[in-house]
Amino acid sequence: MSLLETFQMAIKNILSSKMRTFLTILGIIIGVCAVIVIVGLGNGMQGYIEDSFADMGTDSLTVQILGRGSSRSVSEEQMYALVEDNPDLFKEISPTVTMMGALKIGSDTISTSSITGVSEDYFDMKGYEVAQGRGLDYVDMNARKKVCIVGQYLNMAYFGGNAVGQTLKINGTTFTVVGVMAQKDSQLEEGGTDDCVFLPYSTAARLSFTGTISSYTITVQNTDNIAEAKTFLENKLYDIFSDDDAYTVISMAEMVEQMNSMVDMVIYILAGIAAISLVVGGIGIMNIMLVSVTERTREIGIRKALGAKEGAILRQFVIEAATTSALGGLLGIGLGYVLSSVATTVIATLMPDTPITVSPSLRRWLSPSASPPESVLYSAISPPGRRQTSTPSTLCGMIDIYEPFTNFSWPFQKWGL
Repeated sequence: MSLLETFQMAIKNILSSKMRTFLTILGIIIGVCAVIVIVGLGNGMQGYIEDSFADMGTDSLTVQILGRGSSRSVSEEQMYALVEDNPDLFKEISPTVTMMGALKIGSDTISTSSITGVSEDYFDMKGYEVAQGRGLDYVDMNARKKVCIVGQYLNMAYFGGNAVGQTLKINGTTFTVVGVMAQKDSQLEEGGTDDCVFLPYSTAARLSFTGTISSYTITVQNTDNIAEAKTFLENKLYDIFSDDDAYTVISMAEMVEQMNSMVDMVIYILAGIAAISLVVGGIGIMNIMLVSVTERTREIGIRKALGAKEGAILRQFVIEAATTSALGGLLGIGLGYVLSSVATTVIATLMPDTPITVSPSLRRWLSPSASPPESVLYSAISPPGRRQTSTPSTLCGMIDIYEPFTNFSWPFQKWGL
């Protein structure tokens, strides 16, 4: 019997028990679909985390001077010298001063805007662009000028798109707008990335009544060496303060990696739970094959009596199992992608401020070398030959058990057939 004839017979046998086949396929569909949606959700969460940290820059280090446990301090000149003396590790540095206070534009008081004092290099470090007017320069820092750059949200919402040359007040001090930052977010909204004000850090330090700089943003030359750069900074600061509690050095890349690791752990657990349905589906297929062999004992005996080889009979049952598995896997993949699209829409509707796209990556999750839960999905929808290693032995055992009852060849041999 040819392979095509064997396949046709397998399809006929599958269709003869529609309800049993449907329930078995349903288990595979649910398992594959659940794993795909969960994997897609994990990809979406990782993408959201990476996008959220993108503005901070994964090639940057944030140094916070806390001063706890030490009477010493580090000056702005020392931090600049530290970066300039090590060009192989560091690229640029910018003091940052986060201000708390009221922003007033005309008669409107705004409490959602972020107000930050930065250097003239900060925009280049973060990849920000100035859409209108000019950026901050060294003269603004040196003279402590009362100038600022506003985000596109403030420009459109309060200045009608013509903020350059207008004035605003921060804690009662009047500032002149000299530039407008190019739009960062896809939508302009209150409290978003574009709802911001940047001013010279020297001016911000004076207005904050501290007069000192306690935070610095430093970019590295090579992100592959960011761990080395962080260690170097920590050692230099320890030489100054002689106390670990006096400072902190935060790596944005490490924070993203830690967050992704946490997301991966949650996704692995959820995918493992979803994969249980795949195991149930596999057991269902095995059970169907065992029942099928039992019910078709007479057919097996007659075919063997007519000269069919055990391998041909075994191949028919294997093809039936493979067809059922493949059909369930394909339907599960299709349904998984449809539900992923639906989940993206639902998340966007329920959480408009959290743009998570459920996007399963087929190339990544079908890799045979992938780690769990990727390997679970791979084993579920891999080619038939890979998934049937246990089924043939099981069927062979069943055929061997029923050998005394299925060996009807002797009368045909006696009659010369």
